[in-house]
Order: sequence, then C-alpha cells, then structure tokens
Amino acid sequence: MKPLFAQITFVLSLVLTSSLAIAQPAADFIDKLQADSRPAADKARDGTRRPIQAINLLGIDEGMAIVDVQAGGGWYTRVLSAAVGSSGRVISNVGPRALERENGQAARDMAAELGNVDISFDALDEIDASNADVAIAALEIHHANMESGVVYLQSMARVVKPGGKIIIIDHEGNPGADNSSVHRIAKQDVLTMAQAAGLELEMESDLLHTNADDHSQMVFSPLLGRNTDRFILVFSK
Repeated sequence: MKPLFAQITFVLSLVLTSSLAIAQPAADFIDKLQADSRPAADKARDGTRRPIQAINLLGIDEGMAIVDVQAGGGWYTRVLSAAVGSSGRVISNVGPRALERENGQAARDMAAELGNVDISFDALDEIDASNADVAIAALEIHHANMESGVVYLQSMARVVKPGGKIIIIDHEGNPGADNSSVHRIAKQDVLTMAQAAGLELEMESDLLHTNADDHSQMVFSPLLGRNTDRFILVFSK
C-alpha cells in the first residue's frame, strides 16, 4: 500500500488534471500561424499576444463557432480562424466603423482568403448570431463606461449559446485613474460590469501580464512598444 502522502499527492494530481481543459485546435493551427500568407505585421505581434498559449488557455477547439467582437484589423480573427479550422466558423464583427474608414473591402478580402470567416458590419447589439460557442472582445471594452459596459457584455452574452464563453482581453488600468484617456480599463471595473450583466466569472489569467507596464502611459506609447500589461477574463452566462 502507498504511503499516505503519496496517496494524497496521487489523488490531487488526478483532480488537477481532470479540471484542466485541454484545447484541441485544428491540426494545422501552428502551420497557419507560420504561413507566408499571414501578414508580417500580425506575426510581429505574436510575441506579446502569445496566440498558441492563448488558444490553449481559452480552450478553443476545432469546429467551434466564434464571434470576434469589434475585430479591428483582424489579428484575432485570423488566429481564431486557424484554430477552429474548416469545420468551424468565425464571425468577424468589424462593425460599421470599418465602412466609415473605407477598410471594409480589406475585411472582405480576409474572409475570402480564410474561407471560414463571415464579416459582419453590424453594431454589437445587431449581430445576427445566437448559438456561438464563444464571443471574444479584445482591446475594446476600454471604450465603454460602467453603464455602456454592462450593455456591451449583455450583447456579447446574447450571441453565445447557454454555457458559452464570453472572453474579455484588455489593457490593464489603475483603479480610480482616468483610464479612458490612455485607452485602458481596470480589471475590477470589468468584473463589476460583468456582475451587473448577470455573468459568472469562470477564469482570469495573467498570461499577458508584464511588469514593464505600470498602467500610467498611453497604450500606444513607443516606450511600451505595444507590450502592455493585459488581463484575460472568461465569463459564462
């Protein structure tokens, strides 16, 4: 019979292992990240955004349906597209601002190239989806105040199925500071918004944390080199 300490260690290892969600992205996920067809500007951001680690952390599997909310230039859209593979689908919600900036055609070209992406020019609360596995908003919710942030999260929750994930990634701000002026938001503010929106916190991660950022500078400051301190929060309905 095993010593008591060994038995306890064995049981704990089973509990910890069974509680970890091991992501199963498409088999060619990493190949697509490294492909020549992927924009060099996207690859240059991989060092601070850590796509492989993030996809595994967030449990993004092949075949999932995902809404990339306010997708901007499409860095996350491309990574998510590679992760879910040909059997999955990504709605890249570039929003009406893309048309105003006349880069809507670039979004359409990206969708045609990737093959498993649909472009949405709708506002967040008008997205035509209700059964996605995941809705993700990266570096966007810092534009919201407390009231609009609650509505924002409720709109994200509307597009996912019961049990689906709502993922927020953003630049960390200092509690009580004028974070909007430097394009940041305090993690605690997002947690407060989520509670008011009726969401349940599933996980928070410091995967994108860096001590080199004290949260006081504009996120575009050349001193930061785009290496901001960022939090990851995962909620469910």
